[in-house]
Amino acid sequence: MNLEQLVERFRIDADDLVEPYLWQPEWVVGWLNEAQDEAAVRARLLLDDYTPGLCEIAVEEGRGSYPLHSKTYEIAHLQFESTGRPCELDMVSREKLDRIEPRWRQLAADAPRWAIQTDTRLRLVPAPREAGLLRLEAYRLPMRALAQDRDKPEIHEAHHLHLVQWALYRAFSKPDTEVIDPTRAAQALDNFERYFGLRPDADLRRSTRQDEVQANVSHIL
Repeated sequence: MNLEQLVERFRIDADDLVEPYLWQPEWVVGWLNEAQDEAAVRARLLLDDYTPGLCEIAVEEGRGSYPLHSKTYEIAHLQFESTGRPCELDMVSREKLDRIEPRWRQLAADAPRWAIQTDTRLRLVPAPREAGLLRLEAYRLPMRALAQDRDKPEIHEAHHLHLVQWALYRAFSKPDTEVIDPTRAAQALDNFERYFGLRPDADLRRSTRQDEVQANVSHIL
């Protein structure tokens, strides 16, 4: 489905078919973009191993900290390549490194063994003794917002129709006496969450991106 079709489906489901509309077109488009972001995070729908600006980071000799692409939110696999043999890095937390290698902050430059991901950066431990390249596989948000009528969500077409539920939830939650409907809002949110799953909070996201094996779970009903 493209953006025009999604907006049309929203109008039908919301019974908002006559102009002037109860909900402005730009609001609905914004809610549909929110919906795709939410779906991508909740169900881990966009695993990227092909976008150079996201999946490749140039590494400098002696430098351990690097910014992540703004759309990256969880690293699934990380490999460092230099003149030597490519090596896979373990994603860990600072707390775990404090336990297994208490002096990790003072380690001399060497071949990296671990990586620590924060919200926006990646730290290699130890800092690399030579330049190289990091190759990532990462879960990410959509690269571009839906804007034109023919734009299509980046997630698979099987999921498109379910994005409308988020837009309905946002529409019926709007604090306006003419349109607010807590019952319909709650039902739409429930429909969205039964399909895409609950949104992980910051603590859960932090715990699931380190120290444990990840699995991608399908929420298709």
